[in-house]
Amino acid sequence: MTTDITSKHGIVSKSPFELYMAFVDMRNFLQMLPEDKRQGVEADYDTISMTVQGFKIGVMVKDRVPYSRIEFIDNGAPFGFSGSLHFDAVPDGSSRTDFHIEFHADFNLMMRMMLAGKIREAMDKVVDGLVSVSEGRMPEGLDEETVRKAREEFEKRMGQ
Repeated sequence: MTTDITSKHGIVSKSPFELYMAFVDMRNFLQMLPEDKRQGVEADYDTISMTVQGFKIGVMVKDRVPYSRIEFIDNGAPFGFSGSLHFDAVPDGSSRTDFHIEFHADFNLMMRMMLAGKIREAMDKVVDGLVSVSEGRMPEGLDEETVRKAREEFEKRMGQ
């Protein structure tokens, strides 16, 4: 049974080009992780993989539509999944991006009941965190040092 999950939308204070470029290379995800969380995570331009609770989960970029969408698929996971990151220009002439995430998974009923809500919640936290960091605010639930490092890394990726 296919489960479709869409995150909330968030307005990020960066242009679609800037935001897309931060996500286009899977190695950027590895560099955005705190040092203590990088153990067992491997990445190259197109793929990233990690072990979570004894399961190896891999993600591979399927398609890149410059400055508007990055599509991904599973690359070795206990279930099939796909998804996309969306970078839509805010039509008010500002250099801001309407960002959201879509996720599709082949879950059985039990997995759907256990995971769908947690996945949506995690996706919404990613959107909220990205909005907060882009505006110079601290994302909820993070300490100032972690946010400072994330902001520095984000700005470095944005070319500032």
